[in-house]
Amino acid sequence: MIFQGLEEKRLSNRVQSLALIDPDKKNDSILTEMIKNINISKFDAILVGGSYISDNNFDKRIQIIKESTDLPVIIFPGDSNQISSAADAILYTSLLSGRNPKFLIEEQVKSSQLIYNYNLEVIPTGYLLLKTDKKSAVEIMSETTPLDMDNEDEVLSHALAAQYLGKKVIFLETGSNSNLSAKESLIKNLHEILDIPIMVGGGIKDLDTAVNIARNGASYIVIGTLIEECQDAKILKDINEAVHMIKH
Repeated sequence: MIFQGLEEKRLSNRVQSLALIDPDKKNDSILTEMIKNINISKFDAILVGGSYISDNNFDKRIQIIKESTDLPVIIFPGDSNQISSAADAILYTSLLSGRNPKFLIEEQVKSSQLIYNYNLEVIPTGYLLLKTDKKSAVEIMSETTPLDMDNEDEVLSHALAAQYLGKKVIFLETGSNSNLSAKESLIKNLHEILDIPIMVGGGIKDLDTAVNIARNGASYIVIGTLIEECQDAKILKDINEAVHMIKH
């Protein structure tokens, strides 16, 4: 089991680092280089997904990624069209920070039988979008309002609801290419109260940010935009080595 394996590594050893690949055609020219850098940078797994895919080649790109790495490949779906039998598992996300039924339950219902037929491992995930000073692609596509990071009580209520609904992980997201990451005080507060692990993505573009997020209680950090922009795998490797030294 993919998630069980990641959890065993995390609980016995270290915070886990996940690479995020946006499988859109805009990244086709750099896809091979991205996978190469991921493979040599000590990531623990690969997430694949995006808010918007401009063509119908999602499955093809998943297959390319799977054939080019020994790391677990986990779908992080933007909608029910982003499903592939080539992946190992799927984050079965529900956008609990919003009230749009399409992303609360409708997309999940549409994808359920396909996931069953593909025998994908399902990782139930409570997905919370956090507000920054610019609109993220998730906010635009989902037509939902993000949670205010400064209102930690409201975020905690949503996170606890996710836990009580049986989610295995809570995902705090500020959006692709965000200029801000989740607040360290918020992560610390959630870590002290929640029983389920915290995954944090968005705005993690340097070593200090990654380490501070991990030290304050993130069980999983997600790096995406930096992988697209990074020409030096050593930067990614340094981040992951530092994160892997942190044990809660």
